[in-house]
Amino acid sequence: MAPRRPYVLLSAAMSIDGYLDDASPERLLLSDPADFDRVDELRASCDAVLVGGNTLRRDNPRLLVNSAQRRAARVAAGKPEYPLKVTLSASGSLAAGLNFWHTGGAKLAYTTLASAPRLQVELGGLAEVVGTGDSVELGTVLDDLGARGVGRLMVEGGSSVHTQFLAQGLADELQLAVAPLLVGQPAAPRFVGAADFPGGPTRRMRLLEARTVGDVVLLRYAPKESTL
Repeated sequence: MAPRRPYVLLSAAMSIDGYLDDASPERLLLSDPADFDRVDELRASCDAVLVGGNTLRRDNPRLLVNSAQRRAARVAAGKPEYPLKVTLSASGSLAAGLNFWHTGGAKLAYTTLASAPRLQVELGGLAEVVGTGDSVELGTVLDDLGARGVGRLMVEGGSSVHTQFLAQGLADELQLAVAPLLVGQPAAPRFVGAADFPGGPTRRMRLLEARTVGDVVLLRYAPKESTL
């Protein structure tokens, strides 16, 4: 019997005009302190967090649960202190010095069979490296995570990864924190890119929740459901 795939929750903060960042070298902080705390709580509720290789290289994130109380609650519930950290990179070009490898708990990197040996050498045991074939197929990744006991997966970007999960109909929930600002820079990364999304522009997602968190608006959608 095939393993059950994780519940996939896409999480992103974006500007009113749909950008994840601006075009400057410095990271644009779209969330406010209240929303950062919400994201921390969300991470603590998940078994694994996933981010794409482009985001690792661009932003060099740590992807931690910052609250000691939330980490303690995870341990008390029989879970690891931190969720499993997962990344995807077809090229396998991920430097060993990135923050991702040196903070938190266990790490897992999915790449192609061709790139896996080089990435294993580069990381030197900092993470488990899994080659998935000629390409990094999201369905294969989800099957493998399910077999590892991951029941709830938080996907934190970036644009290419969000686009692929939505285009392939693999996202169970979408959480968007919309910040009260405009970026307007064509070179800046957007929440999603062009793709053949299921149902196209006529398919409407079901709104699960809309509420303010500090000065941002949190929108929760069910991408797999249509109200047509």
